[in-house]
Parts: sequence; structure tokens; C-alpha cells
Amino acid sequence: MAKLHIKKGDNVIVLSGDEKGVQGEVIATSPSEGKVIVKGVHMIKKHVKPRRQGEAGGIIEAEGAIYASKVALYCSKCGKGVRTKNVVKSNGKKVRVCVHCGTEL
Repeated sequence: MAKLHIKKGDNVIVLSGDEKGVQGEVIATSPSEGKVIVKGVHMIKKHVKPRRQGEAGGIIEAEGAIYASKVALYCSKCGKGVRTKNVVKSNGKKVRVCVHCGTEL
């Protein structure tokens, strides 16, 4: 199983493609595919059938998956996408910190 550098709930910035520079929160991850779904990024039109009687079908807009390599964690102090390193705190807890400024992400 592949491992991603991004987790659900992370604040990320898109590095390449049509959505370059857009920030958003990660809604879901798919480590097996190496993809993430970011809120408000890569909106696709999805055709839905009505599932129950009286329910309306139609075309809805939803977020599509993008490759995790196209996004980077966003550091609010640096104001850009950054690489991270893992640091073990004194209480034994492992946290991700920004490589440039040392801010906990």
C-alpha cells in the first residue's frame, strides 16, 4: 500500500495544472490511487439518477480527484506550499513541521 504525504483535513495549495495556486482543504484521500480530493478544486459535472420515487435526478457539480504529487501542504507563516519533516516532541508525539520556518502543520 502506498503512503501519501497529505492527510484528510490538511490545508494544501495546488502546484500545477489549471487550478494552480488555489488553496483548499483535503476532503478525502486515496492512497492506493495516489490521489486526493480538495474542496473547491477540479470541479466536475456528475450525472445522477433519482434513487427514490419523488427524488430528482440531474447534473450536479462535485470535486474530482487529483494526484497528490500536484499538491503541497500550505504553511500560513511562509505563505506558500512547503515540504515537511517529522519531529518527535518531548512528550513522544510525532508532528509534521515546515522545513523552512519550523512551524507545526
